[in-house]
Amino acid sequence: MDEQDRIVVGVDGSPSSLEALRWAARQAALTGGTVLALTSWDYPQYHGALGWLPPSSGDEEALEARAREDLTRCVEETLGAHPSVDVLEEVRYGTPASVLLRAARDASLLVVGSRGLGGFAGLLLGSVAQHCVQHAACPVVVVREDTLTGVGEEG
Repeated sequence: MDEQDRIVVGVDGSPSSLEALRWAARQAALTGGTVLALTSWDYPQYHGALGWLPPSSGDEEALEARAREDLTRCVEETLGAHPSVDVLEEVRYGTPASVLLRAARDASLLVVGSRGLGGFAGLLLGSVAQHCVQHAACPVVVVREDTLTGVGEEG
C-alpha cells in the first residue's frame, strides 16, 4: 500500500469519532485510498493508599482485546460488514494523541473527531484533536458530530 494513499482515523466510539470514520471512508472512496481505523488502549490509573498500583499481569491482554472488540464493532456498525473501501483496523498501546501522531507520520491525512469520550462539555476541540492539529506531520481534518447532521437532506 502506498503510504500517500493512507487515511488514518481515530476511533474511540464517541459520536464525533464515528462521523470522522464515515468522513474518512468517503474521502478514501474519492481518492482511491485506504482507511486505517485506529484506537489506543492504556492502563487505567489505579491508586491506593501507597500511590499508583501496577495492574495485574492479565490486564494487558484483556484491555487490548476489549479495545479490539470495540473497534471492530464501531467499524461494522458505522461502515457495514463489507465497506466499499479498504479499511484496516489497528489497536495500539499508548495515549490516543501519541498513537495517532505516530501512525500518521507517513499518511496522506489524519482524521479525528472534535470531542471524544474524555472531552469537557464546553470545548470546541477535544485535547486529542487539538494536540493532533498542532503536531501532526500531515494535514488534519477535525470532524464535528453536529456538522454532518442533515447533510444531503432537504428541509
